[in-house]
Amino acid sequence: MSIDWSAFTPWPALLGGLLIGLAAAMFVLLNGRIAGISGILGGLLQPARGDVGWRAAFLLGLIGSPLAYGLFAVLPAVRIDAGFGALIAAGLLVGIGTRYGSGCTSGHGVCGLSRLSPRSLAATVVFMGCGFVTVYVIRHLFAA
Repeated sequence: MSIDWSAFTPWPALLGGLLIGLAAAMFVLLNGRIAGISGILGGLLQPARGDVGWRAAFLLGLIGSPLAYGLFAVLPAVRIDAGFGALIAAGLLVGIGTRYGSGCTSGHGVCGLSRLSPRSLAATVVFMGCGFVTVYVIRHLFAA
């Protein structure tokens, strides 16, 4: 195993993490809501009266932010090393895990852990453990 030191960018990663944490904290303090993407999107699929605007604005911000950034800087090249079938299977597995776990990694990992939620700790450990096992199996057991 080797580390690509030219791609090692701790300061931008730290700044990004701080901004995500600040945004999640402001969202819960100012709105009383958790910034979990699956819950926000799920609320749009079964909308409640007066609850659509902020959800749509949040999701548009998630999509629009990289587009706005791209106006001022070069976006990194996207490289996906998986086939279409693997991407579909991965998406379905993530969706199933999100439903069974009552939330996604952003809801549990960022917002739940910061609130010291035991349920979020358990969910995050399971998310991460499944990711570790998947990478090991794909890279070491299936790679011939």
